[in-house]
Amino acid sequence: MILSDYHIHTCFSSDSEQDPEAVIQKAIQSGFRHICFTDHNDFDAPPEDGKEMFNLDFAGYLKYFQNIKEKYSHNINIHIGVEQGLMRSVADRVNAYDNDKSLDFIIGSSHLVYGEDPYYPEFWGKYSIKDTVAAYYESILDNLNCCENFDVYGHLDYIARYIPDKSYQYRWNDYNDLIHDILKRLIEKGKGIEINTAGLKYGIPEPNPCFDIVKMYHDLGGEIITIGSDAHEEKYLAYKFDIIPDMLANAGFNYYTIFSKRKPEFIKL
Repeated sequence: MILSDYHIHTCFSSDSEQDPEAVIQKAIQSGFRHICFTDHNDFDAPPEDGKEMFNLDFAGYLKYFQNIKEKYSHNINIHIGVEQGLMRSVADRVNAYDNDKSLDFIIGSSHLVYGEDPYYPEFWGKYSIKDTVAAYYESILDNLNCCENFDVYGHLDYIARYIPDKSYQYRWNDYNDLIHDILKRLIEKGKGIEINTAGLKYGIPEPNPCFDIVKMYHDLGGEIITIGSDAHEEKYLAYKFDIIPDMLANAGFNYYTIFSKRKPEFIKL
């Protein structure tokens, strides 16, 4: 049983209105031992309707969660993290983030591909779907050559969620060489990956990344693997976590990972 959710969003993220304390209460009621809040920070995210997006008020965020952490310290272990958007053009700011080492955990994610957002259909209009997906994976390799300040790479095959042509058959192994190189580079840098269950609520058949990528990561020597719901609403906390123990075991893992003060801790299944 997985009793830690390491990817949770709240009203500190531009795309959520969730009260953090409601999430905490649900986690306590569910018997959770650890949760980690990971609100968004994406430098240079495109504005929406003229509104600046994903610019986290870091000082306010940190102060709020430090107080909340103390308030609930006898009930649950609350960890403070950030989901940081990675991109070469913002690498200096990413690498300088949280200089005081106040965070427990940083997820590095690719929400933008060379500054463009795959969430929007117009992103997909320039090239074939296959070439567009390849550019996403190429951008991850580029990110890994310049961004150091993160602990795990988030939702690695996230791009598959947003392919607009629902008749298109996405196959991860069309990008086998790129994914292999990404995983090798992560391992060389001492970084992990996460299993992210958010896409399951949209009907995709597997978490991100899929089982075969998780197994490849293990077989290449990867050891650090966190579990996150990517919940933006309380009701999705630990969404579909019941499928994860078998997925981990079948991939060769007998544990999952949490982080405290940026250091991994391994929890036996």
